[in-house]
Amino acid sequence: MPDPSARLADAVEVAPSSEPALRAVAMPADTNPHGDIFGGWLLCQMDLAGTIVATRRALGRVVTVAITAMSFHRPVTVGDEVTCYCSLEKTGNTSITVKIESWVRRGIGDTQFKVTEGIFTYVRVGADGRPQPIAVESGVG
Repeated sequence: MPDPSARLADAVEVAPSSEPALRAVAMPADTNPHGDIFGGWLLCQMDLAGTIVATRRALGRVVTVAITAMSFHRPVTVGDEVTCYCSLEKTGNTSITVKIESWVRRGIGDTQFKVTEGIFTYVRVGADGRPQPIAVESGVG
């Protein structure tokens, strides 16, 4: 039976043209016993990237309240350069929904391919930890 990841590798993918929210290199300490990077490490990088974008939009402190529609497409290996791209999906009264895609460059090549994607929701909170309204910004929704 053919390897399903081989079919994915043949597909033409185009990384987002937006500015990356975060870049990191996968290191040996982040691997499972089989040498692949832990999914939890990758989730952490995505959450950091999403928090950066949500904080800038909220103009204040945000906390993660949900991760939905998470998909792992391919493994990440030691030495991969992981880039997280974020796009604002929705801004509510106190919450912000961010779509996050993780792409990698392997080795010294320039080719990128998508490894994960997910939808993260953040809530703006005050110093007391309670939800706070997000200012309306034209063009962001």
